Amino acid sequence: MVDQIVLCMCSWATWLDIAMVITLCALLMMGFPAAFTLAGVALVFGLFGLAVGAFDPAFIADPFPIRIFGIVNNQVLLAVPMFILMGVILERSRIAEDLLDTMARLFGGMRGGLGLSVMVVGALLAASTGIVGATVVTMGLLSLPTMLKRGYDPGLAAGSIAAAGTLGQIIPPSIVLILLGDVISNAYQEAQLNQGIFAPETVSVGDLFAGALIPGLVLVGLYMTYLAGMALFRGRTSPAVPLEERFEFNEAIRAAWRTLPAPLLLIVAVLGSILAGKATATEAASVGAIGALLIAGSRSAVATGWPKRLSQLGLAAIIALIVLDGSVDLRLGRAAMTTTEHIGVSIALVLCLLLLCGVLAAIYSLARRHMFRPVLAKTTEVTGMVFTILICAALFSLVFRGLGGDETIAGALAATPGGKIGALVVVMVVMFVLGFFLDFIEITLVAVPLVAPALLTLGIDPIWLGVMMAVNLQTSFLTPPFGFALFYLRGVAPPELRTAQIYRGAIPFVGIQIGMLILLSLWPDLATWLPDQLYGDS
Repeated sequence: MVDQIVLCMCSWATWLDIAMVITLCALLMMGFPAAFTLAGVALVFGLFGLAVGAFDPAFIADPFPIRIFGIVNNQVLLAVPMFILMGVILERSRIAEDLLDTMARLFGGMRGGLGLSVMVVGALLAASTGIVGATVVTMGLLSLPTMLKRGYDPGLAAGSIAAAGTLGQIIPPSIVLILLGDVISNAYQEAQLNQGIFAPETVSVGDLFAGALIPGLVLVGLYMTYLAGMALFRGRTSPAVPLEERFEFNEAIRAAWRTLPAPLLLIVAVLGSILAGKATATEAASVGAIGALLIAGSRSAVATGWPKRLSQLGLAAIIALIVLDGSVDLRLGRAAMTTTEHIGVSIALVLCLLLLCGVLAAIYSLARRHMFRPVLAKTTEVTGMVFTILICAALFSLVFRGLGGDETIAGALAATPGGKIGALVVVMVVMFVLGFFLDFIEITLVAVPLVAPALLTLGIDPIWLGVMMAVNLQTSFLTPPFGFALFYLRGVAPPELRTAQIYRGAIPFVGIQIGMLILLSLWPDLATWLPDQLYGDS
C-alpha cells in the first residue's frame, strides 16, 4: 500500500510545475494578495516536491538570497520609485487639471475638439507619469462630466478617456516598460547562454523606450484619426463647445504658455536624455522626479512669494545644466582641463546650489499645503508593493524551475504548430487573457520570465517582443468586460453613465489596438528601427 502511494506521488510529481501555475492563477483570481500568494504557493509546492523527491532545495538555498540582493541593488529598478514619485507629484499638484482645461478651451471650438484634447493630454500625462490608473481616474473625474454636459455621446466620451488613460502602458517613460526591460534583458541573456553564447548581448530599458516610442505615437495618431472621423461623419456624437466658453486667440496663447511648457520640458528632459544616451533610465528618472517637484513648487496654487521664485530658479537651473552639459565637458578629476572647462564646472556648481535651494523651497511649499506627506506615502506604498512582488516572484520562479517548469514551457512552445510564430501567438493570447484578471506588475514579473527565455531562444527580437507584450497588455486592460481601465473609469463615472455604454465606447479603441498589434507583426521595424538608429544593432 505504501509503495502504491509513493508511486502515485511520484507520477504526480511530473505535473507539479503545471499544477503550481494553475493554483497561483486560481488564488489570484479569487482576490488573494499577489505577493504573498506567490511566496505561499512556491513554499507549499517546494515542500511537496521535496517530500516526493522532485525538488532539490539547492535551487533556493543559495540563489534566493542572491536574487534578493540583486533586486535591491538593481540600478535599473531604482527608476521605479523615481517615476512613481514624479507621477504622484504631477497628479496631486493638479497639473493635469490645468492641462485639460486649457486644451479643451483651445480645441473645443471645433467638433470633436474635446475628445482630441483628452487624447493629447492623455499622451502628455502618459509621457510624464507612466501610471495608468492615476491617468484614467484623473481624466475621468475632470473630463467625463464636461464631455457629457456638452452633449458628447456617452460611449464615445467614456471610450476616449479609457483609451487615453492606457497610453501610459506604451508611451515611455512607463513603469511597464521599465519592468519589462529588466525582465526581457535577463531573459535574453539566459536565452543566449542556453544557446552556448557566453558573451551575451544586452538589452537596456533605453532600448525598450526607443522601441515603444514610434508605436506609441502611431497609436495616438490612430486614436485621434478615429475621433476626427466621428466628428466629421457623426457630428452629433461630439459637438463643439458653445461660443461663449471659448478662449479668445490672445487669451488662448497666454493659457497655453502658462500650462504647456512645464510638462513638455519635463518630457524632453526625461525622455530626451535617455534616447540621446546622456543618461540611464535611473538618472533620467531622478531628473524627472526633481523636475516634477520644482514644477509643483512653481505653481501659484501651491506656492507664492520667495518659495515660488526659488522653485522657478531651480527649474531654470535644470535647463541651464542640461544645456551646459551638452556644450562643455564637466567631468571632474581629469589631469588637464581647459579654461573654458574650469569656468563651465564653476558655473555648474553654482547651478547645482540653485537647484538644491529650489528643491528645498518646493518641498517647503508642498509641506505647508499638506501635500508632501501624502505624496511620499503614496510613492512608498506603490514602491513597496512592486518590490515585494519582485522578491516573491523570484522565489516562485526558482521553485518553478526546480520542478522542471522551464523545460516544460520550452518543450510546449517548441511543439506548438507554426514554429516561433505559433508559439508567440499562444503566449500573446494567454497574456491577453491574464490581463483580464491580473495587474500588469504581476504579469510582467511572473508570466513574462517564464515564457520569454523560450521565445527568445527561438530567435525572436527582444525589443520587438517587449513592445508587442506592452501593446498586448494595453489592449487587454481596455477590453470589456474585465479591462482594468474600464474598472477605474466605472469607479469615478457619474451614476447616469451605464456600464454598457462604457463597454460600447471602448470596443472601437480595442479594434484600433488590435490593428496596432497587426501593424507591429507585419512591420517589426516600427519597434526596432529607432533603437537601431540610436544605439546600433541591439
